[in-house]
Amino acid sequence: MGLFDKLFNRPPRPGKPQPTTQATFDADVLSNPLPVVVDFWATWCAPCQVMGGLVDELGPQYVGKIEFFKLNIDQSPEIAAEYGVRSIPTLIFFREGAPVGRIPGLMPLGPLKEQLDRLAAVADKNAGARPGAKDQAG
Repeated sequence: MGLFDKLFNRPPRPGKPQPTTQATFDADVLSNPLPVVVDFWATWCAPCQVMGGLVDELGPQYVGKIEFFKLNIDQSPEIAAEYGVRSIPTLIFFREGAPVGRIPGLMPLGPLKEQLDRLAAVADKNAGARPGAKDQAG
């Protein structure tokens, strides 16, 4: 959430990464029916700010397809250790509660979008394969 959103108590915009913590990680990420991207970051990390900006820019394009969360490793180091995050920024992709991919370090906008498109496409393909999935959409 940006500074103005906080100052004016605006609700988060759809697709923007939401914070997750040790206390909420299971519900936010592992139990989420959608694919999830978790941005492991820290406030003191300049490359994290750049990667976070890219994720903020791309997130709204995936509303209803991918959920985005940010995990501050200084506030939740146990989760970072559990998933082997050794450098930041790191994005980890989750599907059905399991990690299915990761991006360590910065990645340019184009290749990042390609990775997210693949994650969303697999989710779309799986949704179409579930019984009754078409009935839910229409």
